[in-house]
Amino acid sequence: MSARLWHLGNVVVDLVLEIPALPERGGDVLATRTERTPGGGFNVMAAAVRQGLPVTYAGAHGTGPFGDRARAALHAEGIDVLLAPRTSQDTGFVVCLVDAQGERTFVTSPGAEATLSTADVAELRHGARDLVYVTGYGLLYDSNRTALLDLLPRLDPAVTVVTDPGPLVHEIPAEAVELLLARSDWWSCNAREAALLTGVDDPTEAARVLQSRLGHGSVLVRTGPDGCLLRQGERLVTVPGFAVDAVDLNGAGDAHTGVFMAALARGLDPVAAAHRANAGAALAVTASGPATAPDAARLDAFLK
Repeated sequence: MSARLWHLGNVVVDLVLEIPALPERGGDVLATRTERTPGGGFNVMAAAVRQGLPVTYAGAHGTGPFGDRARAALHAEGIDVLLAPRTSQDTGFVVCLVDAQGERTFVTSPGAEATLSTADVAELRHGARDLVYVTGYGLLYDSNRTALLDLLPRLDPAVTVVTDPGPLVHEIPAEAVELLLARSDWWSCNAREAALLTGVDDPTEAARVLQSRLGHGSVLVRTGPDGCLLRQGERLVTVPGFAVDAVDLNGAGDAHTGVFMAALARGLDPVAAAHRANAGAALAVTASGPATAPDAARLDAFLK
């Protein structure tokens, strides 16, 4: 592939603790299992690079045990790292509490990944066929938001901008959301995020509303095991999902987005790319862990 994915999101380290139940305020609980794993934007990049799409992490990262762990994971997947490590602070981390019912509760401690600057994104040397991925998490931080919104109008119009607003989309300043809607070629989100953005619970109607707010782009709304919806202009396509025995739903959306972008980069039409992404997400939930997206060979075999 001559195309490349430039990931402008945030890589952090997830500290996952499995617990019987959340403690009461001021209480304590013993974890039954603990895991440290790269998270955040890492999961999307891993899904894309496993499909053969060259990937560069263009976000900030720190110096310390978390930064070292994040970079080691990126290098192990064959993901390029654009920027030098920040020497003043470490990469941030997320405490993820998983109770006996599988419900996840998150607490994020931001680090170097929240310090992206305009000078940093000036290092990005994209080609016309490349994809640039922006996530809502980055827009929550003042420095990152300024850098990203400064970059958008300077991108080659031929570059495909893919935006995933993330679960905290309602906390992003409205003017930043509107600027991103104006430039995005693909707005990819789940049904909950689509509802938060539009105030409409029905995913089909929410996709229509989102598409009407985009400057020229299209909308993908993930609907869990049912698959996803594609809205391109007046055209709405329902792309069905795949029935599998789910073990862990964590990272399914990231797997979907990474596989979808890799398929677009290969030249697949959006419906075929979404079909492949649905299969990638289905395979991802059959294993425990956040970065369980399949490689291209396994995904091809599953689709056959």
